[in-house]
Amino acid sequence: MKHSILILVFIISFFAAHAQNPEQQLPEDAAIQFKQNRVFGKLVDHQSEKAIEAASVQLYIAATDSLVDGMLTKSNGNFHFNNIIPSVTYKIVISALGYETFEQLIPAAAPDKSKTLTEKYEKDLGNIAMIPAIKQLKGITITATKPALEMGIDRKIFNVAKSLTATGGTAVDIMRNIPSVSVDIDGNIELRNSTPQIFVDGRPTILTLDQIPADNIEKVELITNPSAKFDAATSGGIINVVLKKDKRFGLNGIVSGSVGTPGILSGNLNLNLREGKLNFFASGGFNQSRGKAKGETERENKLNGVTQDYFNQHSLNQRRRQFTFLNFGFDYFIDNRNTVSITQRFGGGRFGNNETQQQEYLDSDKTPEYNGYRSSIGNSKFDRNSTRVNYKHTFPKQGQELTADFNYDYGGGSSNANIINTYAFSDGSEYKQPSTVRNEGKNNNHQITIQADYVNPISEGSKFEAGIRTYYNTFKSFYNAFSVENGGETKLPLSNNYEYNEMVNAAYLTYSQKFGGFSYQLGLRSEYSKFRGLMVDSAFKFGYEYPAKLKNIWNAFFPSLFLTQQLGEKDQLQFNFSRRIRRPDFWQLNPFIEINDPVNLRQGNPQLQPEFINSFEINYSHDYKGGNLLAVLYWRNNPNDITQYSDTISAAQYVQLQNAGVDPNAILNTFVNANTTNRYGAEFTLQQKFGSNFDITPTFNLQYRTTNADIDKVNLSNSGVNWQGKLTINYKIKTETSKVFNNLGFQLIGDYESPRIIPQGKMMAEYGVDIAIRKEFLKNRRASVTFAVNDVFNTRRWGTIYDTETFYQESYRRWNVRNFRLSFSYKFGKADFSLLHRNNRRGDDE
Repeated sequence: MKHSILILVFIISFFAAHAQNPEQQLPEDAAIQFKQNRVFGKLVDHQSEKAIEAASVQLYIAATDSLVDGMLTKSNGNFHFNNIIPSVTYKIVISALGYETFEQLIPAAAPDKSKTLTEKYEKDLGNIAMIPAIKQLKGITITATKPALEMGIDRKIFNVAKSLTATGGTAVDIMRNIPSVSVDIDGNIELRNSTPQIFVDGRPTILTLDQIPADNIEKVELITNPSAKFDAATSGGIINVVLKKDKRFGLNGIVSGSVGTPGILSGNLNLNLREGKLNFFASGGFNQSRGKAKGETERENKLNGVTQDYFNQHSLNQRRRQFTFLNFGFDYFIDNRNTVSITQRFGGGRFGNNETQQQEYLDSDKTPEYNGYRSSIGNSKFDRNSTRVNYKHTFPKQGQELTADFNYDYGGGSSNANIINTYAFSDGSEYKQPSTVRNEGKNNNHQITIQADYVNPISEGSKFEAGIRTYYNTFKSFYNAFSVENGGETKLPLSNNYEYNEMVNAAYLTYSQKFGGFSYQLGLRSEYSKFRGLMVDSAFKFGYEYPAKLKNIWNAFFPSLFLTQQLGEKDQLQFNFSRRIRRPDFWQLNPFIEINDPVNLRQGNPQLQPEFINSFEINYSHDYKGGNLLAVLYWRNNPNDITQYSDTISAAQYVQLQNAGVDPNAILNTFVNANTTNRYGAEFTLQQKFGSNFDITPTFNLQYRTTNADIDKVNLSNSGVNWQGKLTINYKIKTETSKVFNNLGFQLIGDYESPRIIPQGKMMAEYGVDIAIRKEFLKNRRASVTFAVNDVFNTRRWGTIYDTETFYQESYRRWNVRNFRLSFSYKFGKADFSLLHRNNRRGDDE
């Protein structure tokens, strides 16, 4: 690790010292010329021809897209830049509130040998007419905006500003609105029925999605089949959350707040200040929610196919969740070719759960035998912090760049709970002695990621990319469970004191080339990974190493191939392939038994091995007037697929756990490696606009899944078809005849997922509907009020059906419940704001 850090420091120091290409260093006798050279112009309104004051004007080197200078226009609309190099092609970018962004290339001046070094070079851009962003047409106002979903061949980009139903919520609420994405009861995300890796701003994160406010997110990118450039562990694809960060000159910000029921309260503030070579950004917020979540379980226990007895359970969990965060940092533009960014984040959460369970035990004739009552009161908290340092160097050649990143994520948490179990006959008399369990736990986590990437466009149609990455993760935790009886405590076998270290070292190469309408990309990634876990109390060790031997070297390589053919201007066809890996996480490996539910226990399997995924896709994209169609055929082949396996606990396990109030017929859920799993699928996404203010986006995903597994001579093979459908409808009223209804937007999102097979049964169907109304007002629509109802019909729940030789069980749980939320948002900005209280006079003549 020390050597990796030293190498990174050396790379940054070297390129910072050699930021300017020697070919562009200027002779000393040219100083007089550059002091006189300049570009100037004036901004005016396209219709009124009046001068536009305080517009942001930025000058870039066109070849590298690097910022040279920036200023605000004067009261008469004038601007100009000195120290221009005639032999360089520049690009000017102008943005003004209420106007469309303007861009123009300023070509390099042709060499003129007749001129001396002392003659100045001037370029007059004349009057630049800015076009208003809003156009009037027969009393109806039409505003050009980004679509809610931008579809590309390799990814989909979801613009969060269009998600009215998620306003004031978290990133989990946004995910429910995105095509191809589904969210389970615990807020876990699936992409085409597989677990994706979550990125924030292009890098892995320690944060969970419910810790990121929706109002802080600019867009979400979905990458279903990542290339070799990305981590090989992204077997389920990548969901990249891109946070808001404004780089316009001056001070800009957004403040928002929400109230609602049950117990919803949130507030967020985003600030951005761009001045000179520094771009400061900061955000902070608070998010709270409550709710009463229900769950039900109905089970039939069998022996040799004959029913022995029945069990029913009804649970009610009163929960509260609170999140706070503070995020701040800056970008420092050292010069035209070097930029350093530093970001610091502090975050935390506090949870509370008060759960009660009513249990019914019935004989084979469904006659009640006795009842159980379980009360659990628990509290937990966590802290998640991160420090990020990014360095970027651009070369004179357009598109050639080097980036280096250092990420340090760290945090910890603690929890405690008291559980009381009582049992009684139907007449109220005691069935058996009550049991009380107390537990407590703490953990801490440290993750370090160092990464460097290099991009070199070899020619106009070809590009070479390479990178290295090292990741190191340490986790320590202890969990103690005690049986409380007669004022004394007895430590239970459930107690768990463990620690683990995880390391992944990687390198990749990609090469892409384009011939007319055909292009390809070849990539190869190599990863070496090691996981070492230790049960401290018993000295039991577990884990894996890949590849552990030279003969298994193939397990370290992950190739990718992308072939793309442009079929005219509006059609594109692509085939892609990648090989990925899914390593078991700690909870899947840890042999610790979790007893939050006394009849549904969970335990890891330390014998688990990583699974490998071969992923194939064929994508077809067609653009047409008013819409876009994306059709995908895919096949995922998973040897050694990590899958869930359930069975009733053994007699020996019950003896160990009976003091914890565990049911003698409790089900133990664990994980095993299946022989193979195959998923064959077809996905269709349509974007259709009707006029300028009404659009619909239906998505349909059909999948056929087969699982081949044989565990302890028990055949777990299964197969079946499932499908998902999602429909998003947006409508916005645009009229000048009514101020009340003008800029009033409506959104409706409905989704349905059919039952889905698992090795020993199936997942139940899930569906729900969200609606929202937003009113925009004040000048330039700076303010908005949104009213949203999530899960209108209170139908979202997560359920499973198990059908085995020893039991049949139907169960469901809820976490989020129907909620109503009222949110307010206000955008503000001051283009001529200066932190040092100085006026920007760069445009004035001396």
